[in-house]
Amino acid sequence: MEETEKKIATQEGRFFSKMKVFLMSLTCAYLAKSLSGVYMNSMLTQIERQFGIPTSVVGFITGSFEIGNLLLIVFVSYFGRKLHRPIIIGVGCVVMGLGCFLMASPHFLMGRYKYETTISPTSNLSSNSFLCIENRTQTLKPTQDPTECVKEIKSLMWIYVLIGNTMRGIGETPIMPLGISYIEDFAKSENSPLYIGILEMGKIVGPIIGLLLGSFFARVYVDIGSVNTDDLTITPTDTRWVGAWWIGFLVCAGVNILTSIPFFFFPKTLPKKELQDNVDVTKYEKVEKHRERAKKENLGITKDFLPFMKSLCCNPIYMLFSLTSVLQINGFASTFTFLPKYLEQQYGKSTSEAVFLIGVYSLPPVCLGYLISGFIMKKFKITVKKAAYIAFGLSLSEYFIFLCNYLLTCDNFPVAGLTTSYKGVQHPLYGEKNVLADCNTRCSCLTDTWDPVCGDNGLAYMSACLAGCEKSVGSGTNMVFQNCSCIGSSGNSSAVLGLCKKGPECDNKLQYFLIKSVFSSFIFSLAAIPGYMVLLRSVKSEEKSIGVGLHAFFIRLLAGIPAPVYFGALIDRTCLHWGTLKCGQPGACRMYDINRFRHIYLGLPAAVRGSSFLPAVFILILMRKFHFPGDIHSPDTELAEMKLTEKESECTDVCRSPKFENDGELKTKL
Repeated sequence: MEETEKKIATQEGRFFSKMKVFLMSLTCAYLAKSLSGVYMNSMLTQIERQFGIPTSVVGFITGSFEIGNLLLIVFVSYFGRKLHRPIIIGVGCVVMGLGCFLMASPHFLMGRYKYETTISPTSNLSSNSFLCIENRTQTLKPTQDPTECVKEIKSLMWIYVLIGNTMRGIGETPIMPLGISYIEDFAKSENSPLYIGILEMGKIVGPIIGLLLGSFFARVYVDIGSVNTDDLTITPTDTRWVGAWWIGFLVCAGVNILTSIPFFFFPKTLPKKELQDNVDVTKYEKVEKHRERAKKENLGITKDFLPFMKSLCCNPIYMLFSLTSVLQINGFASTFTFLPKYLEQQYGKSTSEAVFLIGVYSLPPVCLGYLISGFIMKKFKITVKKAAYIAFGLSLSEYFIFLCNYLLTCDNFPVAGLTTSYKGVQHPLYGEKNVLADCNTRCSCLTDTWDPVCGDNGLAYMSACLAGCEKSVGSGTNMVFQNCSCIGSSGNSSAVLGLCKKGPECDNKLQYFLIKSVFSSFIFSLAAIPGYMVLLRSVKSEEKSIGVGLHAFFIRLLAGIPAPVYFGALIDRTCLHWGTLKCGQPGACRMYDINRFRHIYLGLPAAVRGSSFLPAVFILILMRKFHFPGDIHSPDTELAEMKLTEKESECTDVCRSPKFENDGELKTKL
């Protein structure tokens, strides 16, 4: 008897060590994949400017990750359970690393970045073609070398980023469904919420690191080391600035490949904790049962795929939860994807500052909320029904906090001829641009070039020429323009490079916005774990892997892929001024109408997320009629339920309600 107890204790020690190591490795994989994904989102603005593409194309690049994930998610979730799950996860991490490396490759294949400007790096007092000069013999024109023009249009180097992001989606496919199903199969049931909470923490620590990397590299010029940064006439706050986005992808590639190594050394299966508690089951019997089960799984590798799919589609709680998730993710994905752009346009922050603020104010509360939520679920052994009510109440509270963003708004940048008149009076937008005035008609200026300067009167102008400036002093970003007739009639009026900063009131509103983000992020994370447990407990144990995969399939097909594209296309419609490529074709947007931008950015997600509470209410109603594991404690009742299950019709067998789902747990209790 003592020897048996020692063997059991040894097995339990091995179990805990292996499971803890797997949990740590899977957490690192979560960290690596979320690091890559969030870094990608933080660099979207840089990629948009680097390749001169509209926001809708950027949204398509973002959605390419979901396309790659969508190609394999259901089959990997199902067939992966039959195969060696840890090895498949390791291969996925390697593929993600290769995809990140491919995303960085355009930097090495294309030439240096040339931003739109009329000022030459060698500009001095003798070279002043960008200033206001009367009786100019020829109007300034952008470079239109036919060879460069064709090269600019046909390069399409952003396709490398798209393909690499697709590979990253393919590689990430097995990590979540197979990792969670591995833990659910071989971990103690009561520990699952805590383990999932730890995994979710890894998904938050990764984004924190990714946002910090994004903030750092956004301040570094894209061609660092190959150009003299002292000659630049733009700063990180300029909408033409492009940071060193490619360096971070190389870092992500290395991290993903390193995290793949431990998974190649894990066994295919681990002993189930509940079975170890039964001292009457011998080691020989366990091995025999495991072999018989493996044979049955191999024989039924394709036979039960369609029945599982049919069973899930007939599960009302599962389908309603999937619908709720699709609507919620439509709002969250579009909001988070373009959050740096929103902070940049709404509050006048650079991309680097915006990414840093997101990382500091939004993600730590989410990390804390995941841990607290998982601990509470384990400590108080909250049932599935209570978890559903908790998730609904917290989500609704966070939704109302989100609506408060409408109170924290700023006005457009004051740009003469674009958002205001040359006298500083706002005029209706989306009318005909009136960038010429009596003060600059004599200057023969370009009317489409975006090279903004800020006058000492608080107004910005699209170029020094349009501001009527006749003289320049200094070089690079320290250049000062003088004798600007549009700024003031006196001869001492001047302007500096860049747009004028927004007032202190806008900075105060940004602080309120960030404080609100702390509370909303924390409440959102508290609701995530209870909601996810509703998903896991609403399906049978043998369907959990494919259930998680099919749920992810719905989210990617109906939210992850289309949301960034249609959201980006709507944002493009609010653009006030497009950049100009070498051959005169429109490039990336330089300035948006912030009022219309705000209505789309806040209004559309609010409407979509608001509609998601309707199916959530039906879930709460349906859950009253079902019994879940943990709600019933009487063995007689459970046995009666099992007998009823045997007598159900064929359709009912396929669409079995959640109270008959976890056969393994019922057998253990009996």
